[in-house]
Amino acid sequence: MRKDEAIHLGGTARTPEDVVSLHSLGLRFAELPVEDPQKFRNDLHRYQTAKNATGFYYLCHGPREGNPNDLQRLESVYFPKLTEIISLMPVLNMHLLTMHLWLDPRFLKRKIIEYKIDFLNRLTAIARRTGITLCLENLSETTEHWAEVFSSVPLLKMTLDLGHAELLSNQNSSYGFLERYPDRIQHIHLHDNRGGHSPEDDLHLPVGWGIIDFAGIFAAIRAAGYRGTMTLELKPQEIEQCLGHVRRLLQSPPQTKRAAQLRPP
Repeated sequence: MRKDEAIHLGGTARTPEDVVSLHSLGLRFAELPVEDPQKFRNDLHRYQTAKNATGFYYLCHGPREGNPNDLQRLESVYFPKLTEIISLMPVLNMHLLTMHLWLDPRFLKRKIIEYKIDFLNRLTAIARRTGITLCLENLSETTEHWAEVFSSVPLLKMTLDLGHAELLSNQNSSYGFLERYPDRIQHIHLHDNRGGHSPEDDLHLPVGWGIIDFAGIFAAIRAAGYRGTMTLELKPQEIEQCLGHVRRLLQSPPQTKRAAQLRPP
């Protein structure tokens, strides 16, 4: 997508049938989460059929890393799994891969972070050879925590997860990322929650059903000049429940946070 185009809205598609459902909602693309590369390989033909039928393009979301402190598993299991996914992405003309790799120094030892920076350098080099942009998704990290990562891995881009940014933070950390790293943000994940300090608080609620100040964040997105892709990380029926609200936020953000909130029935 060209930078001068408006933001493209897409949704998470866990099956080819989800792709068709997202198309019926008027979205532009689907983001495919891949946990098992072999299963994904077996499903490539069905996803291609859905792609042809809808005219969608696809983005890819890699698997979770597992134990963030297990260097042996990260090297022998997670790294090969990601490289296999990268090798399959061109079949569906996928050019962006979002991945998880926890880098919060409040919880990880220095040697773990140093290993993961090397991990990212090696993986971005592989992705570049295939014409794929590698995006790291924020988990609990702040902008300060990412300074070394971005300076050490020049090819790395970012998927800004607005829901994750609400957790373990007094203020949603999206504001800091948008202000400090606008040129590194290539993709955005969109979902709501009620704040909190644990993975269990990552509720993935429809937009407007939690406490996130989307009016303010969308204003910051606009101020940063963002013209990328935005995935509603929800089930198709949940996307349908809040899609009108999201489109209004994109067109003309409400004046107050309270006015922007929806409530579940």
